[in-house]
Amino acid sequence: MTESADELTIAANLSVQRVYAASSLRPGYRVLVDRLWPRGISKETSSWDCWEKELAPSTPLRRWYHHDPERFDTFREQYQRELLLPERQTALNDLAAHAGSQRALILLTATRDLARSAALVLAYTLAPLVSSEQDERG
Repeated sequence: MTESADELTIAANLSVQRVYAASSLRPGYRVLVDRLWPRGISKETSSWDCWEKELAPSTPLRRWYHHDPERFDTFREQYQRELLLPERQTALNDLAAHAGSQRALILLTATRDLARSAALVLAYTLAPLVSSEQDERG
């Protein structure tokens, strides 16, 4: 994993970026993965391809975590369980298939602490799916 203040690279074709810096960083298929729309950005001027809020942590889990670093390990485990739900699996597979067919997949979040974010947990969950999609296309 390579890291900067505004981007974490998980693999050559998968990264997490802050939504506020997204337009200035490398190109790819940009997906907002927060449940809430980021402050200060209008829907008309947003620079991403889609908003997958159904892949974000549930509202109760998000509120409980509240970006408390001491709760991150438990948050990660709970969120990974949520991502195993059938409706989430379908959305994950669809996103991996779309990303695998084109450019790098860039998950966008408004979170300041990328290393302890839901987007990072989601990226590590997606990594094997994106990789296998690209292997199949060969």
